[in-house]
Amino acid sequence: MTKRESAQMIVRPSADGIAEAAKAASKKGPPPVHLWNPPFCGDLDMRIARDGTWFYLGTPIGRKGLVKLFSSIIRKDGDDYFLVTPVEKVGITVEDAPFVAVDFEAKGDGADQTLTFLTHVDDVVTAGPDHPIRVTRDPETGEPSPYILVRANLEALIDRKSFYRLVDLGTTEPVDGTDWFGLWSGGQFFPMIPAAELPS
Repeated sequence: MTKRESAQMIVRPSADGIAEAAKAASKKGPPPVHLWNPPFCGDLDMRIARDGTWFYLGTPIGRKGLVKLFSSIIRKDGDDYFLVTPVEKVGITVEDAPFVAVDFEAKGDGADQTLTFLTHVDDVVTAGPDHPIRVTRDPETGEPSPYILVRANLEALIDRKSFYRLVDLGTTEPVDGTDWFGLWSGGQFFPMIPAAELPS
């Protein structure tokens, strides 16, 4: 039996208890989850779907305030996601990324351009060296999935409508001897797709 399995048998974490602890911890500003090292208390039947919807016990969480509260205490350790408070750490399931970028604002042009994103839980982040944009592509279909780093190692999936708008702002730049189509923001160029693969 693994430590994770034995922890689940001993303690049955609850969403209400996690919410209360998160509320108390966030009274003095953003919870410093990176500083907390509580014991692992098992997995919670909580899931974040690819579209950003949170589910608890199979039912969508309809209260945005509660979702924002939970989203403030997410941490990613390795490939696993947890909700972390000063006294407990519980595992949750994340289908893709824990956040979804639902809109953005562009200012400036070319290398002076800045792209500021808004997530579905009201995080605001400007793409740049500390908040890079990356794009993965499905190996079979070639369909792109764009992401922006929000905090620590937690990313937001950029939604489709925003991605289409971003493509209109794209430009071609040389990267390591190859021309890439991509985006400028915060003084950094983020390659998206080799220019040679763009539709003619």
